[in-house]
Amino acid sequence: MKQLCLIYKTLDQNGERWLLLVFYVMLVGTMFIEVIRREVFAYSSIWGEEIVRYSFIYLAWIGAASAVKERGHIRIDVILNYVSAKLKALLYIFGDIVMFIIALIAIYWSWEALHVSWKFGSVTHGLRISQTIFLFAVPFGFSLVILRLIQSFLRDLSDLRNSRPAYQGDRLFD
Repeated sequence: MKQLCLIYKTLDQNGERWLLLVFYVMLVGTMFIEVIRREVFAYSSIWGEEIVRYSFIYLAWIGAASAVKERGHIRIDVILNYVSAKLKALLYIFGDIVMFIIALIAIYWSWEALHVSWKFGSVTHGLRISQTIFLFAVPFGFSLVILRLIQSFLRDLSDLRNSRPAYQGDRLFD
């Protein structure tokens, strides 16, 4: 049981980082290979372009979840500097609830597209594999976002109840 808790804690802390690393290495490595092939051998492949495109899509959605976890997503927080700690926590909670609703809507509609692709057996042009693997990036990413929003919401409620300042995350620019 202790090992399961350790595995969960490790995944909770680093899961997005590892996934981002995998997709980033895949993107950069494939791009490097394709540039060499194009410039040295005057030949390029359609599969390389597809791998780069779909790796970037996965990077974007997993990165969104990572940003929610660290409160590193883009926001206008000037007003937060002028309100009380309690109101700041309430505004963060309100933002999490709004984003949660948007994420649920996005999952619903992306799941619909995934279902249609699965139903009709859509395949990618270059790789000729099921397009559902790549369309799954959106519901997967938003599911991670929802998980991180729930964690953020619970953290903010705990901070509010215990009169602690709300977690603000790291600022992108100071």
